Amino acid sequence: MHPVLLHIGSFNLYTYGLFVALGFMTAMWVSQKNATPHGISSETIPDIFFVILISALLGARLLYVLINFDVYKNNLVDIFKIWNGGLVFFGGFFSAVVTTAIYLKLKNLNIWKTADIIAPGVALGHAVGRIGCFFAGCCYGKECTLPIAIKFTNPESLAPLGVYLHPTQIYSVFSNLILFFILLWLQKRKKFNGMVFLSYIMLYSLFRFIVEFFRGDFRGNFFFDFISMSQGIGLMVFLFFLILLIKFSKSSHGTQ
Repeated sequence: MHPVLLHIGSFNLYTYGLFVALGFMTAMWVSQKNATPHGISSETIPDIFFVILISALLGARLLYVLINFDVYKNNLVDIFKIWNGGLVFFGGFFSAVVTTAIYLKLKNLNIWKTADIIAPGVALGHAVGRIGCFFAGCCYGKECTLPIAIKFTNPESLAPLGVYLHPTQIYSVFSNLILFFILLWLQKRKKFNGMVFLSYIMLYSLFRFIVEFFRGDFRGNFFFDFISMSQGIGLMVFLFFLILLIKFSKSSHGTQ
């Protein structure tokens, strides 16, 4: 693929960084369109996404570096080279949720209602960002003989070269696209604030758990060699948010 999209003198435009930026803008644009019909000013969305961007990047990079610290311990400068790939969704998720919840509380905005509004946009933006993973070769799959297998040949790619692999980055793109449409469908039928956001996290965790079985890059072990760190975190997140969803659902029925 093409990790570097454009060379202009000493300047390199990295494809991964470009698609992460496009994903962020997509998420913010969709959320702005989604805000006003649901009772929140669209003008508040850019500020919210600025908080999400900074906290998510820091958290996602920090967890990736912690999982792969052996790669960075002898060259700490590479920790800051996020344009080469290396972000863990759940690290960014936890960091962004806590930071954004504090921000919304300070601004007197309903946390769960706002979370419902931005969830579909985040899912779509995540799909766009995963295209950058495909071009960079990060998050690559195991060796594969299926007709859909892909082979990386660019020496700057982060994936193994010259072998056919599962296109796990594309699996992630399509799973997030499916999730985006599910969330739009749920938004028209939600029974309580928080329903869309909780469903987003649950379904993403489930889709991620499945895709992880086809990943070939090392992501840390959670349970011996059977499931990865991301799968272990995803499983715990799924169960926790399932409990919250059931609790919220019962509470909403009790107040009707």
